Amino acid sequence: MFYGAMVWDPWLIVSQIICLQCLYYLTLGILMSILVGTRVSRMSLVYFFDYSTLTTSTVTGWCVIVAFLLSSLAGAGIMLHLVERAKKCLDFSATLYIIHFFICLVYGGWPSSITWWIVNGTCLGLMALLGEWLCIKREMREIPISRLRSSKFHALFMIEKCLTFLLVI
Repeated sequence: MFYGAMVWDPWLIVSQIICLQCLYYLTLGILMSILVGTRVSRMSLVYFFDYSTLTTSTVTGWCVIVAFLLSSLAGAGIMLHLVERAKKCLDFSATLYIIHFFICLVYGGWPSSITWWIVNGTCLGLMALLGEWLCIKREMREIPISRLRSSKFHALFMIEKCLTFLLVI
């Protein structure tokens, strides 16, 4: 993908949002089945979308909180490969959690638990900041130069470029 030409492609943006949302919930589901599934007799969507499951008063509630936090860290890694741009990480993270908020609103009603708001706000911040940091690290990497070119070939190539530049002027 060439980053110099900024073309607004809504289909690309929508497909990235859908992929990010699906991969986030897939990661959250795997983490929930590992952390929460061993503690409860039956897993359901309640642990994903009901605000009452995010509680600090039970061990299962703490497992749900840890699953959400770990999935936000994994979401940052997903954004590194899916979004690839540091300046877009906050937008995609906020979009993911806004969609999650509306799903929770429809599923379990208005989240009246302060724990739900703190956990989701922390997850949003973690995903956005870690995603930006990872993308910046990738963008700032040095471009590897192949050792296949010999120094003589490279010198001839540079002379040719200079001559071409001088002829243009």
